[in-house]
Amino acid sequence: MPPKKSITLTEAELRLMKILWARGESAVGELVAAMPEGEALAYNSVLTTIRILEQKGYVRHRQEGRAFLYSPCVAEQEASRSEVRHMMQRFFGNSREKLLLSLLGDDEVTAEELQRLKEAIAAAADDRAGDEL
Repeated sequence: MPPKKSITLTEAELRLMKILWARGESAVGELVAAMPEGEALAYNSVLTTIRILEQKGYVRHRQEGRAFLYSPCVAEQEASRSEVRHMMQRFFGNSREKLLLSLLGDDEVTAEELQRLKEAIAAAADDRAGDEL
């Protein structure tokens, strides 16, 4: 039985998506040229990866002459949320609380980050309270 296709993004897929999110519609050759220094991929590798992204529903293409132009059909924020939800389900039993507590238990969290998190939680609570009125 073949392995189940993953809806999450591999590192190579994410690199291409970041370029597409920044540039918008692009041909494969343009994506190859836009790859960051030290992270270059061959044309065929980019073509294979972009086709996988299309199968996963992250990009679509249109034909212009002989060239296929690819554009993102999933917003960066939506993809980010999907990845976080996937990780939350896999590692934290769909518990936002366990995920956040895991992050807070990280010794590298700075006092400034903690303060911003407190403010974001308070703002979210205020928003929810306002929605209930």
